This record gives sequence, structure tokens and C-alpha cells, in this order.
Amino acid sequence: MNTILRKSILGVAGLAFTGGVFAGPVAAHAADTTHAVKPVSVSVQGDKLIPHGVQGAQSRIDLNDEQIKNVKAIIAATKKAGMDERAAVVSIATALQESKLENLGHLGDRNDHDSQGLFQQRPSSGWGTVEQITDPEYSTTAFLKGLKQVDGWQDMPLTKAAQTVQVSAYPDHYAQWEQQAADLVAEHWNK
Repeated sequence: MNTILRKSILGVAGLAFTGGVFAGPVAAHAADTTHAVKPVSVSVQGDKLIPHGVQGAQSRIDLNDEQIKNVKAIIAATKKAGMDERAAVVSIATALQESKLENLGHLGDRNDHDSQGLFQQRPSSGWGTVEQITDPEYSTTAFLKGLKQVDGWQDMPLTKAAQTVQVSAYPDHYAQWEQQAADLVAEHWNK
């Protein structure tokens, strides 16, 4: 049996097992817009989009038109930066964690300091002006610039790569969005 077919079969079996293990707990504790992951049949996904396999329970939200527009902006900025699909997966998963792919302005008392935009970047930390970091292309490019500076980011788990750029108080939370981010990249990369 060739390697790609074997990996595909093992990947589908792993997703089925993982879905069975996590579907009950995820569904039982999920908010209305979060639901268990449904496997996507993209043959390159295991090797290219999720090279290490997803880590931990996965979350998923339904996206509106504005959020899909932001996904497409992240993908376009990733391509413009000359980076590959894996970089787009890391970027989208990060934005899912930071803002649920909503281009957030200042949230007053609910805000984490002065964090804004898709990636919750802070003007006071040197990410750019408010106008810049609330521009999806600029904020994605700034995130990718940081990602490029992480030695070996392509070979590390998504959550570690994202955390190295973002320096979040919740470093492991990025991992939960890897499957949905990969599904979004698989759906929109070639459109």
C-alpha cells in the first residue's frame, strides 16, 4: 500500500476515533455556536495543513459572512507574503482564538489592555496604530512577520508557534482551533 493512501486511511481512522472520544464531552459543554469537529476529506490535510495532527479537543464555530471575509483576507495576505497553507492555518487558528475572526475595536473594560483587530494586537506593544491593526491585511502581515522570525515554526505544534508570536496568557488555547482553521484553508486557498 502506498504511503499517501496508508496515511489517509490512518488519518481518517484517527479522526473517527478522536471524534468518538471527544464528541460527547465537547457537545455536552459547548456553547450554541460551538460543535464537534466533522472530518474533512482533504488528502493533503494530514501532511500539509496539520502535519503533527491536532492536539487536544477541538472547538468549532459557525461563521458569518464577515468572518469568512476575514478568513479570505488572511489567506490573501499569507499568499502575498509568499508563505504556504500551513502559515494560513496557524494565522486563522490564532485569529479564531483571539477574536473569533471578528475585527474587534477597543472593548472598554472588557478589553485586554489595548488589544484590537483579528489578532488582538496592541498598539502599545509596537504592533502598529489602531488603524493598522484593525486592517485585516496589515494585521495578518504583522503576525506573519513575527511567525517568520520563529525558528522552526513549520516543524512545531501550532499552539507553540502561535504562542511564540502572540505571548498570550493562555498559550495552549490556540490548539483547539487547528482543525477548523485547516478546514477553512482547504476550502478557500484555491478560490
